[in-house]
Amino acid sequence: MKPLSDAMVAHLQRIADWPDLSGTRYEIVDRIGQGGMGTVYLAVDQELGRQVALKVLRAEGAGDHSARRLRREARILARLEHPGIVPVHDVGVLPDGRVYYVMKLVRGERLDEYAARAPLASLLRLFLRICETVDFAHANGVIHRDLKPSNIMVGPFGEVLVLDWGIAKLTETADDQAESGLPSTPEEEWRTADGAVIGTPGFMAPEQAAGQSALVDPRTDVYALGGILRSLLTDPPRPLAAIQSRALATLPTERYPSAKALADEVARFLDALPVEAYRESLLERGRRLVVKYQTPILLVLAYLAMRILFLMTRGL
Repeated sequence: MKPLSDAMVAHLQRIADWPDLSGTRYEIVDRIGQGGMGTVYLAVDQELGRQVALKVLRAEGAGDHSARRLRREARILARLEHPGIVPVHDVGVLPDGRVYYVMKLVRGERLDEYAARAPLASLLRLFLRICETVDFAHANGVIHRDLKPSNIMVGPFGEVLVLDWGIAKLTETADDQAESGLPSTPEEEWRTADGAVIGTPGFMAPEQAAGQSALVDPRTDVYALGGILRSLLTDPPRPLAAIQSRALATLPTERYPSAKALADEVARFLDALPVEAYRESLLERGRRLVVKYQTPILLVLAYLAMRILFLMTRGL
């Protein structure tokens, strides 16, 4: 018998993992993405006649613990109702016992792809919206823990969506709400123990990289936002570089205390105002004021030039 090629084996694995949605209102169209725990499919909601994204556990990892994690992720997303977070429409169980949930189909491109052609001001305004979304999550007791450009989608109509909340950390109160209605489970299944390192190198705060999960708080996400800012900018102006450096401070106490505080600093830079992270020289202050008041300064100069020309003409 002729051995199967690698391509054929991969094809058979995809078929074996293909979800059986019999008895549901959904029909699979294609696979659009895959992560460590689940696979995301393009599907059609036959009841409402719309396309959706359907995330289901991968067949090889569909144990009770993974099922609870996926259901938990769906619950987190469902309680974070914000324009910057993908809404969840439904959650269910396949005939083979695998948990799935259905969410809005996100169209667009990843932030790192979008950033390659966007001007600085547009990127910074987009960054403000990312910070706003993260700050909203923090206000609701959710810390993302894996913020990075590839987890942020920019839609064709200017939508900015923060994705992949699968390893989010919840506060005590948020955990209680997320777990309400679920059977009890050992605490270690729901919270990452000290010593476990999760996240993405380059965007993980030092306390996160060291596995000190007890120290993870909103300032951990502020560090990741600083990493995103760094990835978006090449040769930034000094005030912006100082903002980035403060967000990326090694000690949490030296970072911005919240995503909103970081956004406020970037907004001050965009408005040509002084920023707290950078002490500007008199010359830099003069340049900033010229930029901020460029239009009235040009109008005054034009007026003075016309007056001088008028006076010179009268003297001839």
